[in-house]
Amino acid sequence: MRIALAGLATSHPYTDARTLSRHAELIVWEQDPERLRRFTEEHPGVKVAGSLEEVLAGGPDGVVLTVPNPQVPQALARVLETGVACFVNKPAAASRAQLERLDRLPIHDRVLSGSVLRFAPAFAGVRVDRGDVLAVRATVRHDVGLWATGYNAWQDTPGEGGGTMVTMGIHGVELLVALLGPDVRLVGAAGARRHYATLRSEDTGVMALRWDDGITGTVEILGVSESESYAVTLHKRDGTETIVIESGDDPVKGLGYEGTIEAFLAMVGGALSPVPWQETRAVLDVLVSARDSC
Repeated sequence: MRIALAGLATSHPYTDARTLSRHAELIVWEQDPERLRRFTEEHPGVKVAGSLEEVLAGGPDGVVLTVPNPQVPQALARVLETGVACFVNKPAAASRAQLERLDRLPIHDRVLSGSVLRFAPAFAGVRVDRGDVLAVRATVRHDVGLWATGYNAWQDTPGEGGGTMVTMGIHGVELLVALLGPDVRLVGAAGARRHYATLRSEDTGVMALRWDDGITGTVEILGVSESESYAVTLHKRDGTETIVIESGDDPVKGLGYEGTIEAFLAMVGGALSPVPWQETRAVLDVLVSARDSC
């Protein structure tokens, strides 16, 4: 099996490769020499391609796509032409213009994109009877202080990578849509810089959501945090249930990276994406709507 890592624009493909290398031969392409050097030091046996075209010409069985958000539509269009399974590291779009460009692509049913938390063991098997649900809340604790140093500035730029509202907010929105479905819209959003004054975006944020059947939801984003954790709270008539996702002793497993790659490899083997694109599109619409409103 041959898997292409098309881009290393975020930390995720470095983590993905640790799981993928146990199952497949890897070929990598990355525009930034320093990011590529770091990767090849960790994976000295990996084959390196000079361009996306070269990666795809090699006939990979699947592609993990991780390029800066403004480049995703064009790069994904090239991958789609091959017909192979593709995992697009989150978020697939961070602005309205990017999402509209995605909407024009013929996205097939072996394309997966979203937060890895959907596949975290603490969450993956959770199901709810929506008739019992009054309201829901997702709380995202993930420090964004690294961006305050100027690292990966495109991620922190609202019109490019979406900033904290999009890049961290996706974790909360994804979990709620996974539980309650894609018939949801943004009601309101707000963000602020409470600690990291040099950020281009925000370090805290909140979104209010409403599903078509009346369930309301809240996503809290706490980008100033000494620890990383995620929680979903379900408010029901008979009480409150909370699901907590933490890294544990094995972050690759505990945070869902391993489960995500297992789902991707199943797609490489012919399975359909476990996440319908309709759900992914709903998550992205909420996120870019929140970005537009702040």
